[in-house]
Amino acid sequence: MLGAIVGDIIGSVYEWNNIKTKDFPLFSPKCTFTDDTVMTLAIAEGLMNGGSAAAFIQAMKKYGRKYPNAGYGGRFGSWLFSEDIQPYNSWGNGSAMRVSSVAWVFDSLSEVEQYAGNSAAVTHNHPEGIKGAQATAAAIFLARKGKTKDEIKTYVESKYGYDLSRTLDEIRVNYHFNESCQETVPEAITAFLESVDFEDAIRNAISLGGDSDTLAAITGSIAEAAYTVPEEIKEKALSILDECLLNIYRRFSERIPGKI
Repeated sequence: MLGAIVGDIIGSVYEWNNIKTKDFPLFSPKCTFTDDTVMTLAIAEGLMNGGSAAAFIQAMKKYGRKYPNAGYGGRFGSWLFSEDIQPYNSWGNGSAMRVSSVAWVFDSLSEVEQYAGNSAAVTHNHPEGIKGAQATAAAIFLARKGKTKDEIKTYVESKYGYDLSRTLDEIRVNYHFNESCQETVPEAITAFLESVDFEDAIRNAISLGGDSDTLAAITGSIAEAAYTVPEEIKEKALSILDECLLNIYRRFSERIPGKI
């Protein structure tokens, strides 16, 4: 979960100012948390409150309304600020960027995929929205359990059908802003697969361009499980959160000692 927060914060300044290089300041004075962090922590609170659809909805609406200017997509924002609790068939990448806590709570792949799907389906109930969340959570869980990159790649390709054969150099040339799971999740996973450490994974993701904070949040969530987050990067990212969001992170971390 921390990896998603770090990726979001570092990527926040590049979402509308894409760069196509790995050579950039890791943190800039304008770095901030966005909707990716807010919803990642909302899902974590929903899990702490039982992991039901109602718990996820309540937490997302609670924190979405507390942070109304965090940068939500149009349809999700409309859902947040309405009294409607029905999903709206989204295939957007929001389901994948917010799912990371699920992979740290459960100790079987089947449970991780089930609850990842549940966390997505309260809004993103399109098959691609559910698939994106499940594939991301599965990759995090497999990395957490010490599986190799080849094993993670093989599982995601065979179970979810994503094409992970392209290199970052091949993707980067024509990649542009895209909010779908279909064109965010495989790219984010590839950024992890080509990385050598946590920071390199984040730099890989942002160098693609596109929806930079969300790409980096998804990549970072997997990279955290594979490498852990360096202490200096962790401290800097957490210093950018306000006390409310930091409190959710702390409470969640205390629930799963030794895992995060």
